Amino acid sequence: MNPLRVVLDTNILVSALLTREGNPAKIYRMFLTQALTLVYCAEILDEYEDVIYRPRLKIPIADANIVMDAIRYYGEEIFIPVSRSSIIPMPDEDDRIFYDTAKTVGAYLITGNTKHYPSEPFILTPTEFLELK
Repeated sequence: MNPLRVVLDTNILVSALLTREGNPAKIYRMFLTQALTLVYCAEILDEYEDVIYRPRLKIPIADANIVMDAIRYYGEEIFIPVSRSSIIPMPDEDDRIFYDTAKTVGAYLITGNTKHYPSEPFILTPTEFLELK
């Protein structure tokens, strides 16, 4: 059986790094143990890097480096053609790439900010995702 494919909103990675016992951390550990496949594209990787290295978050650089290396090594990188970009209205255009990536590959999009996305069955909070298992 193939692992579930997921796209993680940046807030899930940040939460996993800041609170090691919460549901985002559980989901990140599932990725590390290959119980799920983390799908990303170059734009998502850029967003992850931009956010987790922000000094105000106080995430140790060594921890951020480990996370980014794990994503590059164990994650599944895909390319999203511009023609696959959605036209659905989004409150924050920066979130579109997460939505489009998940929709394109048939993955779950896990986010702590469901209000930033349309109401669709593949968009889940960490708690909702963990309840699937």
